[in-house]
Amino acid sequence: MGAIFLFIVFFIIPLSIIPVWLIYIKAGKPGWASIIPVYSTLVLLDILGKPWWFLFLFFIPVIGIVIGVWMTNLLSKSFGKGIGFTIGLLFLPIIFYPILGYGSSTYKKL
Repeated sequence: MGAIFLFIVFFIIPLSIIPVWLIYIKAGKPGWASIIPVYSTLVLLDILGKPWWFLFLFFIPVIGIVIGVWMTNLLSKSFGKGIGFTIGLLFLPIIFYPILGYGSSTYKKL
């Protein structure tokens, strides 16, 4: 049980945090904002050029899912990527978020 915990702490968690941290930095926001639960969504809304009250849309059952997919598409577009990359972010995030974070794509305000 201890080995599984150590694997999660030292491999899985950094593998998911670091790329998003780098995406926030590329967008001109502090990287630490990506690890604070509600604040990270507010900063992401700012990155995508959407008002803060969109946060409340996540609490509406079906609308929250639609808004999440739409925001993922906007994130993809703001880094110059297309719909295929959005699908990758949605279904293979462990591969596509590092590509976005570590890659050479640059942030463009929509």
